[in-house]
Amino acid sequence: MAEATVAAADPITDSVFVKELVKQWRAQDTHGAWDRKSDLDLVAPYILDKEKRRQIPIIGDPDPETMWRVELFYNAVGLATERATGVMVSPMMKMHHEGFGRVVLTAGRLIVVNKQLRDVHRFGFESLARLAEEGEKLVAAGIDMINRYPDVARL
Repeated sequence: MAEATVAAADPITDSVFVKELVKQWRAQDTHGAWDRKSDLDLVAPYILDKEKRRQIPIIGDPDPETMWRVELFYNAVGLATERATGVMVSPMMKMHHEGFGRVVLTAGRLIVVNKQLRDVHRFGFESLARLAEEGEKLVAAGIDMINRYPDVARL
């Protein structure tokens, strides 16, 4: 298992998004197999430094585990947005087997996040800070859309 490139006491682990992502991972562990894993160990697969990224071919099909990680990432975005606004947010992901597609997060009839995905087999972030930053950015965008169009979001 890859190790995250930050210390356990790093303040980035206090990120609302990272905490939500860890909750998503823990919720998937119905048999307690990951109880002894630290939160950083759970999010470590999202961390792809330059060396790890070089080892992944430029063209390739994502494996089911990678697809699952992408799905959990966007589920965490949706749930963090939902917790902040009180409006239910639902993710929908449509992916081609070659690793491209789209993720849409909806609230009522409002599209709160619309993200085109490419090269999903290489999905990851250079550091935990970048993971948190990207997640927080998507959550902020979702919150902003819901606040701009609250009537549509509550339909």
